[in-house]
Amino acid sequence: MILIFGGAYQGKLDFAKKKFGVTDRQVFTCTEDFEADQEAKVLCNLEQAFLHLVKQNVNVTDMLAARRDDLKDKIIIIDDISQGVVPMDKTLRAWREATGRAMLYLSEEADEVYRVFCGIGQKIK
Repeated sequence: MILIFGGAYQGKLDFAKKKFGVTDRQVFTCTEDFEADQEAKVLCNLEQAFLHLVKQNVNVTDMLAARRDDLKDKIIIIDDISQGVVPMDKTLRAWREATGRAMLYLSEEADEVYRVFCGIGQKIK
């Protein structure tokens, strides 16, 4: 697994395309659904699926652990939503925490981890 994270609109997907030769057809963009096409090489915007799961009281890290084998060959792109003002809304705070914990899990499981800022990827693992 390869994990790519960074702030919104920082060029994470473009970085993945250039670095790993990813095509648009290989990208699954998550919304509320985490059930990606198995042919997808890249899962993009995973944090959006996490919001849906948090609203359903699903433990995001447990769900990722249960799908560990399905994720081992994927490139995962996720927005780091841990920066900035803590949301007043209880659900959004829970989403922020769940996403942070999920990123911890994913970074432990990943073979490589990249942080992208201003389109520049920095390998941190």
